Amino acid sequence: MPLGKWTQEYCCGQLETWTEGLSRRGFIKVGLSGLLGMLFADWLIQQPLQGQTASKSKKAHSVILLWMNGGPSQIDTFDPKPNSVNGGIFKPIKTCVPEIQFTELLPQLAEHADKLAVIRSMVSRETNHQRAQYLLHTGYLPQGTVEHPGFGAVVARELGDENFDLPNFVSIRGPSFGAGFLGAAYNPLVVTNLSQPVENLLPPQYVTPERLERRLVLLRYLEGKFSELTNQENQKRHMVAYEKAFKLMRSPLTKAFNISEEPESVKQAYGNNDFGRGCLLARRLVEAGVRFVEVYLDGWDTHQDNFNRTQKLCSVLDPAFATLLKDLQERNLLDKTLVVWMGEFGRTPRINPNEGRDHWSRGFSVVLAGGGIKGGQVIGATNEDGTDVLHRPVTVPDLFATFCYLLGIDPNKRYYTPNGRPVSIVDNGKVISELVNS
Repeated sequence: MPLGKWTQEYCCGQLETWTEGLSRRGFIKVGLSGLLGMLFADWLIQQPLQGQTASKSKKAHSVILLWMNGGPSQIDTFDPKPNSVNGGIFKPIKTCVPEIQFTELLPQLAEHADKLAVIRSMVSRETNHQRAQYLLHTGYLPQGTVEHPGFGAVVARELGDENFDLPNFVSIRGPSFGAGFLGAAYNPLVVTNLSQPVENLLPPQYVTPERLERRLVLLRYLEGKFSELTNQENQKRHMVAYEKAFKLMRSPLTKAFNISEEPESVKQAYGNNDFGRGCLLARRLVEAGVRFVEVYLDGWDTHQDNFNRTQKLCSVLDPAFATLLKDLQERNLLDKTLVVWMGEFGRTPRINPNEGRDHWSRGFSVVLAGGGIKGGQVIGATNEDGTDVLHRPVTVPDLFATFCYLLGIDPNKRYYTPNGRPVSIVDNGKVISELVNS
């Protein structure tokens, strides 16, 4: 199998990246350059694609996706139903926008409701985790013959600068969805360890800068000779990966990954947990110029003990999300950063015998802020018991078309799969006009 499609494996909490065309037994780890080249090759290898220029309606510069893996309960978060038997145990509370209520689990976010646009009428037909996760990351249903790119990869492809020292797509605490047929150049850098997000940036103590440079010269020579013998384009792209890995090692921008530089009061405001630290890292990365950051909060598949589990999850979510909004605004970044809160679907209005809620896609919530979004409003509505959308249903393609509008990306732009099949960025969605500032 040719080099260019990559798989990711997790071992002892660290990310290892291997080519499918290279076995573990046959792979020889040859020093720092080899390690960094493999570590970052997912996002470093450049592969040009056909396409048109982006539109000029661009408002947002970056995206932060807060991904609630498993599917959060809309009724227990942003769409309370206090007058229904389906409403559960959590009381609604007022927000800073008089006509909007959240549940009592989100008191800090309630103070920032003027920045939020809550879509309460999201609809899809997918209630299978894997298929719905694919849909909400790519905008397309899974197809056996096409591996669609995640939206983070699209943003990296359309808006990212190939000369930028940092990756244009970073996923924190979760694998996200990669570049699909766009190629390995646009896969995310996956951060699994918040205490040491990017390992091996510094050479061993015994390797001086001069010695490191000599190693790189030797590597270039060997790679060049091999390329002359094989005349393979993949070999040239492989060398580009090494060069960019060394460029990252030398870049002052890598300090963006070091959240220990933040004041203790800021770290405590986000929360003393990995999700809070992930949101803080996301702010630092977009501030440094990274285009797309996904922060992953797992555990929302609450088939049993929904109320205790959701309460615990919201105690992590609420301070981190609220502080992220506050922090972005104070740094004049909120208008340039589209913040998205969502999972693959919602939870059933009906409470099951295990005090849980099951999968539900006939009316769930997505929350947006910043990046040209009109805050302080609710889009659509579900009925009194949450079982049906009353008005303004919003589809996943509509959501993605809106993302594109806010970022200045042409949703109708066509990419081409390796076998020449044209695929547009968005599958016939329409911009949610009520959401966007004209």
